[in-house]
Amino acid sequence: MASKIRVVLRPVKSILVRFCPFEPNVESTRKFLQCINHKKIQATNRNCEVTADVRHDGSEPLIDVMFADGDRLIMKGASLTTQEMLTALGSRCDAKDLKEEQKSKKSP
Repeated sequence: MASKIRVVLRPVKSILVRFCPFEPNVESTRKFLQCINHKKIQATNRNCEVTADVRHDGSEPLIDVMFADGDRLIMKGASLTTQEMLTALGSRCDAKDLKEEQKSKKSP
């Protein structure tokens, strides 16, 4: 990837990456899994559980992100690039971090 995308997994509880490796549209999903498993990203939240669900059923590639506050982000990998998925996850994580920061500043 040419550009660096900053992803901090602090507000993430778990990430499920599901794909069939024999389908032609899974490359971006596999690259996303590779990026998320990088040691620098993993170091941002050691409690985040990353699961790869590899199937042989022709299913559509899917990324299901569960946040600590109960919210979910579901991305369909067949129609997104790796960069788009990482950007979406990064921006959602940043927004949740900012929200948590503001909440902690309000309450003494």
